[in-house]
Amino acid sequence: MRRRFFMQTGAAMLAAGFSARAAEARKPNFVFFLVDDLGTGDVGCFGSKFHETPNIDALCAQGMKFTQAYSACTVCSPSRAAILTGCAPARLHLTDWIAGHKRPAAKLSVPDWQMYIDHDRTTLPTALKAGGYGSLFVGKWHLMPDPHPELYAEHTPEKHGFGGNIGGREWGHPQGPGKYFYPWDMPNLDGKEGDFLTDRLTDKAEEYLDRTTEPFLLYMSYYAVHEPVMCKPKDRVYFQKKLAASPPGTYTQTNPKYAGLVKSVDDSVGRIVEHLRAKGELDNTVFIFTGDNGGLPPTSSGGLRGTKGTSFEGGTREPTFVVWPGFVKPGSECDVPVIGMDFYPTMLQMAGLPLLPDVHRDGLSLVPLLKQSGTLARDTLYWHYPHYHKTNPYGAIRSKDWKLIEFFEDGQLMLFDLKKDPSEQNDLAKQHPEKAQELLAKLQAWRKAVDAQMPTPNPNYDPQKDAGKNGKKKKGKGKPAVSEADG
Repeated sequence: MRRRFFMQTGAAMLAAGFSARAAEARKPNFVFFLVDDLGTGDVGCFGSKFHETPNIDALCAQGMKFTQAYSACTVCSPSRAAILTGCAPARLHLTDWIAGHKRPAAKLSVPDWQMYIDHDRTTLPTALKAGGYGSLFVGKWHLMPDPHPELYAEHTPEKHGFGGNIGGREWGHPQGPGKYFYPWDMPNLDGKEGDFLTDRLTDKAEEYLDRTTEPFLLYMSYYAVHEPVMCKPKDRVYFQKKLAASPPGTYTQTNPKYAGLVKSVDDSVGRIVEHLRAKGELDNTVFIFTGDNGGLPPTSSGGLRGTKGTSFEGGTREPTFVVWPGFVKPGSECDVPVIGMDFYPTMLQMAGLPLLPDVHRDGLSLVPLLKQSGTLARDTLYWHYPHYHKTNPYGAIRSKDWKLIEFFEDGQLMLFDLKKDPSEQNDLAKQHPEKAQELLAKLQAWRKAVDAQMPTPNPNYDPQKDAGKNGKKKKGKGKPAVSEADG
């Protein structure tokens, strides 16, 4: 009954709440929804038919949908640091999930990379605080220098600008005794037997909304939908019945538990939107929805190649939208490529605060796109992943519609025309060697400019000892296998 109610009334409820507001209204609140390991095609407004996300879909309909939005990295810790600093992971030297895979016998040695955000960097909540904002971090943090517990206290969300922390610790996924079910062993998060993690995090977010009296940043950094794939029993049963009632082949997604885990995020989004509507804050709140990297099966990459941990579009393309009442046209879409670092300057400009180009050095404000008043002074995006995961260490560049991938083990290049071939099925490096070399030179110059750390030849390389380790290559470049759940 509750599911049917939200599906039938979600869009109407949101449309009624989003009345136009005058430009001179007080500073907007911000709710940032960051979903862990969400595949591009995992929510309804980005193509899912089996998953049911009426609240996310209704919220998306009130804003601008970005059809070519990217995370800053193919795994989580770097992409999360990039959002909070406005800097590329390569510039931060924080380039892998913390603490990363260990490959002592691999062909390359990974660089001596950094497992935390430097304290001399002005993070997004710190910059907003200077403008009169309060903030609360809720959920997954995964930016502590694991395995160095003696340093944890210096790298909590509070130590990096947030006014409070609910649930954030060194973990990349729920590891407490009950995982997604209580007990979960997370800071400032109580509960009782049977409680589900996403629900309880939302309870705490609502408590914050009830007590705050200042403009705020509510940073909802969900542990969902990262493994382990778990959901509430009633949701699993619902999706089992939905699947059983449909002819074989009806849905490309067929995992009832994962559908239930996605639903937990949708329920949370609906609760927060409704809570703000009841408080009269809906038309003064900006909502940003995105993911930290691509997902692992049973997620959907929406037809794109690759998953989390790979060099392909499925590893970094994110379902993303922004709702800014009174400024963003409901139901609008944008196909300009954007990336995680862009949210920092965007939110500063929305709040009427000065931009900090020497701080958010790799991000651009999306306000011209959101207002449909201009475009971005940028046509190129970069990625740097000098580590082993589901891929060999690589760098990548997207310049207009061209994308080049460089694999560091052997220098292999892959070139794709994303406009004609968004699923990256046709490698054009041999057909267009001049374009490949042009983009390679541009990628190399960027790495030098940001002081990117590179892997080096490993004197202990032993292909026999390395066989079977995480990230071991299968036949074909850039498509190794890994089974461990991580960041």
